[in-house]
Amino acid sequence: MMSTGELESTQFTGSMNSEILIEFLNEISDKYTTPITFIIDNASVHRSKKVSKHMIELEKKGIKLYFLPPYSPELNRIEKLWQQMKYVWMSIKCRTLEKLEADVSHILENFGQNFNLKF
Repeated sequence: MMSTGELESTQFTGSMNSEILIEFLNEISDKYTTPITFIIDNASVHRSKKVSKHMIELEKKGIKLYFLPPYSPELNRIEKLWQQMKYVWMSIKCRTLEKLEADVSHILENFGQNFNLKF
């Protein structure tokens, strides 16, 4: 979630891993020419050796990682987005994987127009 209010996202099925994070960071570094700081939590994938090694290259492109203090999800804006998505924007109902992905895509693609957060 950018400071401008825009949202950059990627979707995948399965567990988050270093390769997915690195690919996402590369996509962002290719898309923007201004420096970007990602404010992230201390998940093990964020602190992995693979990510640490790749950060040298990304820092040359203006990408930096800023780690939140441990155990502080209330400071992580994306946690507020997930909470809003799960408990407000998406009704509780049984969904197939395809329907779940479609509902999440709809929210992410329309974030800032039909779906907004205020801090």
